Amino acid sequence: MKTLTISLILGLSLVAAFHCSWADTGAEKAAISAAHTWLSVIDKGQYAKSWQEASAYFRGAISRNRWEASLAGVRKPLGRLVSRRAISSKRMRELPGAPDALYVVIRFRTSFGYKNSAVETVTFMMEKDGTWKAAGYFIQ
Repeated sequence: MKTLTISLILGLSLVAAFHCSWADTGAEKAAISAAHTWLSVIDKGQYAKSWQEASAYFRGAISRNRWEASLAGVRKPLGRLVSRRAISSKRMRELPGAPDALYVVIRFRTSFGYKNSAVETVTFMMEKDGTWKAAGYFIQ
């Protein structure tokens, strides 16, 4: 049930096979930086804040209470963050079942206190105001 809840919107992160590009590679770097910042909020256990700072699409797909409960059940048991390193990123314009937008799907190799090796996949999308916001999150 816990992974099913998160998979509702987090499945976006698994579609990295669909690739597109745009000229501004600075956009990809900005999305990766935004992902690190957003993940640090989750690392601090501030799950409600991570929901508030996510994209409008994300907040429309899952309620704050459901997001908090899902993270408490899936992320919290992994323990404190030990290390996180970006291992790949893909720029995209389309994702199945999601609105057309500018996306960056980023995979991180992550180590937690109770799970030595995990892969976090986050999808960030550019909002109408030009900021990068979380649109999906998945831990393997």
